[in-house]
Amino acid sequence: MKGKITLKHIAKELDISISTVSKALKGSQEISEDTRKKVKAFAQLYNYKPNNIALSLKNRKTKTIAVIIPEIVHHFFTTVIGGIEKVANEKGYHVIICSSNESFDKEVINMETFAAGSADGFILSVAKETQQKEDYHHIEETINQGMPVIMFDRIVDEIVCDKIIVDDVRGAQNATNHLLRNGCRKIALITTVDYISVGNLRTRGYKRGLCSYDIPFDETLVLKIEDVDNCDYQIEEFLKNIDIDGVFAVNELFAVSACRALKELDKTVPDDVSVIGFTDGILSKHMIPSLSTVSQHGHEMGERAAQLLIHKLENHEEGVEEYKTVIIDTELIERESTNKS
Repeated sequence: MKGKITLKHIAKELDISISTVSKALKGSQEISEDTRKKVKAFAQLYNYKPNNIALSLKNRKTKTIAVIIPEIVHHFFTTVIGGIEKVANEKGYHVIICSSNESFDKEVINMETFAAGSADGFILSVAKETQQKEDYHHIEETINQGMPVIMFDRIVDEIVCDKIIVDDVRGAQNATNHLLRNGCRKIALITTVDYISVGNLRTRGYKRGLCSYDIPFDETLVLKIEDVDNCDYQIEEFLKNIDIDGVFAVNELFAVSACRALKELDKTVPDDVSVIGFTDGILSKHMIPSLSTVSQHGHEMGERAAQLLIHKLENHEEGVEEYKTVIIDTELIERESTNKS
């Protein structure tokens, strides 16, 4: 069944009251052993398991939203947080922010800690290690127990919940097409490993951009980075061994590192090589030359995520949940790094 099973479902199926179901799941001696067994068997069949996060939404009114992000220093995530806080403050909610630091274990601990009673719902961007492991039990369990989760940016297709995303494929295609319109024909791609969802989607957009100009995809022009902390060296070694006239990088850090590496290789941006990135952060605006990029409108993404979560919290009804995916439009921002003299 798509959605979560509620106390009301169990009560209706077994023809007993919601109060009886709740007490039976908690093992209350007020309920007969036979009824307790029936309720628990039904709950187990549909993955409704009482545990330390199974607190009734009606009784949990902390007016607090937990936001879990992969890294705290990333400019994009700070803009998302700004949007979340704006809406939350207007609605009288507090915001707790924590970082998974790309760790699966830390993401699980953060989620279990806040779900135990210190927050009403989650806004989550999934950690790199979680996507690598493909282990989402902590998210599924939280949702199954009736606690709303809104995913943004890095999402998991297999998880049924509300999601706020940008059209990464289209944004990347627009960036690639921008380079192609400016005359580039040998465009390098600097991306993430495939299991990171946004990198995978932006790689797909790059390929579509090439296809639209009948340019074959060349695997030798693609660098997939896993160790972000060591990206400067990897990017310089990659660029010194290929003949290119353009670079599309799937994030701001990779784009800035590419510009730095090209300078070390005595190549001028944009006259020798044009560079475009993804995410319109502080570095993009203030580096020399300023960086053309794709804006994700992080502040708007945060606002929509908070609006959606608060609506769920304040309009909670028993029954099968309906979920939506909100897509935020990207915007191509042209600056000096693609504007050849």
